[in-house]
Amino acid sequence: MAKLGTLFLIPNTLGDDARAEQLPWVLPHETIVQASKLRHWIVEDAKTARAFLKAIDTISPLICPIQEMQMGEWRGAARNAKYGDTLKPGDLLKPLLAGDDMGLMSEAGVPGVADPGAELVLAAHKIGAKVKPLVGPSSILLGLMASGLNGQRFAFQGYLPQDNHDRGSKLKQLELESKKLQQTQIWIETPYRNSAMLMACLNSLAPQTLLCLGVDLSLTSEMITTLSIAEWRKRYPNEAACTSLQNRPTVFLLLT
Repeated sequence: MAKLGTLFLIPNTLGDDARAEQLPWVLPHETIVQASKLRHWIVEDAKTARAFLKAIDTISPLICPIQEMQMGEWRGAARNAKYGDTLKPGDLLKPLLAGDDMGLMSEAGVPGVADPGAELVLAAHKIGAKVKPLVGPSSILLGLMASGLNGQRFAFQGYLPQDNHDRGSKLKQLELESKKLQQTQIWIETPYRNSAMLMACLNSLAPQTLLCLGVDLSLTSEMITTLSIAEWRKRYPNEAACTSLQNRPTVFLLLT
């Protein structure tokens, strides 16, 4: 049986703010070097991937020009189907079967965590290929590390409901679970809805509950703050006061 290639899980930066300057701070040198050696890629968005690789090239020269690389896009089975894309994970992993190494890159952060890349990783395991995760930034772990909340018990909830009533109910449920299990609850939000999410927290959660906002993690504009809901209400009395949080990638964490 021919030797299969390795699927390398390549972390991306958490934002495009001075990406080339970020790399030495957020990615180990060996991760950067390995990324520069790959010519077969699966990415969430080709434009973002090319910008990342261009920054990689300033530190470790790429094995070939970006335009000569094979780059397939994967946004998850459900999302691909919605737009009429019939590609399956196995279609994108064919270079592995030919013995070529591949890189799997997320839009931001680490592949497979809050990211559709998990479907491809599972497909790689099913064909018997080696999967090699490389070290890089995860907003979820960075937020937890810096929050001061319980790092022994925690749960990531993905995205919460968009409907105001359902979102409020979900927040109260997470608060109850946090109190019962002494478990930090973690979730993310589409950046343009940050203000609405924060106001939902302030309207739904108990005054003593601790809430951490990890904003622009690893970027020069990074802001990480943990306060009680009562203290957050003083800082942001209404949605208009939250404009500084809009359109900035944010991780939300609570513990009660």
